[in-house]
Amino acid sequence: MILLNDIPAPAFSSPGRSTVVTALAPMQDVTDVCFMNTIASYGCPDYFFTEYFRVNETSRLEKPILRAITENTTGRPIYAQMIGESIPDLVRTAKLLSDYPVAGIDLNMGCPAPKIYRKRVGGGLLREPEKIDRILGELRSAIDGRFTVKMRIGFEDTSNFDRVLDSIDRHDIDLLSLHGRTVKEGYHGNVHYDRIAHAVQRLRCPVLANGNVTSAASAIAILAQTQAAGVMIGRSAIRNPWIFKQIREVLAGEPMSTVTLAQVRDYIDRLYQMPKVQAVQSKSRISHLKMYLNYIGQGVDPDGNFLRDMRRAQTEAEVFGVCDRELLTHPDRLFADNPYPGVLARPKCESY
Repeated sequence: MILLNDIPAPAFSSPGRSTVVTALAPMQDVTDVCFMNTIASYGCPDYFFTEYFRVNETSRLEKPILRAITENTTGRPIYAQMIGESIPDLVRTAKLLSDYPVAGIDLNMGCPAPKIYRKRVGGGLLREPEKIDRILGELRSAIDGRFTVKMRIGFEDTSNFDRVLDSIDRHDIDLLSLHGRTVKEGYHGNVHYDRIAHAVQRLRCPVLANGNVTSAASAIAILAQTQAAGVMIGRSAIRNPWIFKQIREVLAGEPMSTVTLAQVRDYIDRLYQMPKVQAVQSKSRISHLKMYLNYIGQGVDPDGNFLRDMRRAQTEAEVFGVCDRELLTHPDRLFADNPYPGVLARPKCESY
């Protein structure tokens, strides 16, 4: 078992060097131990973050999420993420999680789901900068190891942004993962990379840029624009699990690996064989696989035929018939580095 303080500190550096950090963004009901161990075989990110542990007066550590810590075979450090607003219970939970082999404790201040922010947690906290300051201060005092934060640039606007950044600096947060949209913007519209660049300049701690990192090329462009210490990638890693490897290759000046449709077909098989997927009933299993396919399909064909036919398919045989027809008819055809324009996924997961 690796203890918290045995994990070496992150190596952060300027963009363009091999020490640029990549992280898989936490996505509720996606980034469990099965998905982490699966994605690691295609080009592991440098860091993982768990799904959020819900924290309130009666909460306990959720065993399925703990498995991402105790059964993680990726060989990479993992941060335990919490979501909540009750300071005593956040402190209690942070101390419990620090007894596990984690790289640090992460606080979610960015989830944009209405069912979350209406409870004044996740992205909802960004409306209360004074409370954020109290939470960060109490948690910093309680956590002996690394304490990180994942957030957005504001709730409806960025009027509280600098106040929150000042609290992050004041309480010696070790790392900020910053999505460059407000909570109300969700996943729509442009990402405000200038706000990420502003945070990089203002803060003493390293910043990971998050939001629309869709390919190795876009990652390099975002790093150059923001001067962030690295990138955090969520939904694009569902679509293209090779993205972390491709980023490292480009940063190292090496030829970037290409991905064929046959390799994508193998990836789909691996997703379907994950124990989590196999444990549910057949119809639910297909529905769960379609959640992944909604993202993978963005890079299969420019006309969206794969996505259209996959969404219409009802049975296992029909779904895999579409996969075989669209991916194995021309197995050597390249999978797109970026999503095809106009070929859109139907969001089925929360990335924060």
